[in-house]
Amino acid sequence: MSIIERALEKRRGKQARRAMGGEGAEGQELEGVAEQVSDVPGQEEAGAVPERPAASRRRGACESTIERPADRTIDYGWLRHQGIHVPGDGRSGLEEEFRLIKRPLLDNAFGRHGTPMVDGGRLMMVTSAVPGEGKTFTTINLALSMALEVDRTVLLVDADVARPSIPKALGIEADRGLMDVLTDPDVSLPDVLLRTDIPDLTVLGAGRPHGRSTELLASQAMSDLLAEIHARYPDRIILFDSPPLLSASEPSVLARQMGQVLLVVEAESTAQTAVTRAAELLEGCDVVLTMLNKATGFGGLGYGGYSYGGYGGYGAYASEVQRGAATGSGGRVAEGG
Repeated sequence: MSIIERALEKRRGKQARRAMGGEGAEGQELEGVAEQVSDVPGQEEAGAVPERPAASRRRGACESTIERPADRTIDYGWLRHQGIHVPGDGRSGLEEEFRLIKRPLLDNAFGRHGTPMVDGGRLMMVTSAVPGEGKTFTTINLALSMALEVDRTVLLVDADVARPSIPKALGIEADRGLMDVLTDPDVSLPDVLLRTDIPDLTVLGAGRPHGRSTELLASQAMSDLLAEIHARYPDRIILFDSPPLLSASEPSVLARQMGQVLLVVEAESTAQTAVTRAAELLEGCDVVLTMLNKATGFGGLGYGGYSYGGYGGYGAYASEVQRGAATGSGGRVAEGG
């Protein structure tokens, strides 16, 4: 009796306890066996879960299974309420703005359209000088827009440990996250990755608050984790939402490990001294793009329907026409219209 036949026979009597396969089997027969053994305990769908990063293999060599990331369904109604563009909705000025803003970041990351590839360019951080400038709004819209790219995937990381806001903005729950991976030897990265129902978008929450979060982000363990995440999937964009630079010590530490930083500046509001100080904290970064947000009076694309509340939350959304533009330092430019 062949391997395939034995597998089918065993399935008729009881649920398969181990996965089986055979070389040289006909395609139709192999498909049938795959259906029979797909629910075998300890087996994962091919390609569904990446191998655990080397930096996170701390449970022992004898362990053979990897916990699959939990699925999360994003609250699209809540996204619309916040003024965030929902993929699949009608074409909008906001969507077009972020399509333009993301392009230089992607060109830097992958070396496209004559742009030299930036070392570590797929590691991107969005920040601001002070609270309330729209960095989280920008991060989420960028992530959703980048997830529409062909042959690209996005890992959206909430690095605002003190005031995490990415899961709340998406309408999902994330009890564990980055801090847990860095502090708990029993937690590995696949344990805390949250696959969403938006294709090619995965979320990593901030995790439980920690009094030494700055030191953890500056640690060798964090560097090893970033290197592993960046190297494992060459098509993956890793996008971090960090605290404002002048409100916490974490972002300046994290920025030194990024390939690109996007500094969001609120037009006609943020003091020049604050922007200057924020730029000084980013002096160790090779590529820093700046985005002028909530600006009016520019030509080109426009969009409305939102404004921002305080740091860590969202307020009422206005109906005035607003616009974002991004300009990059060192001759790199990302125009929002």
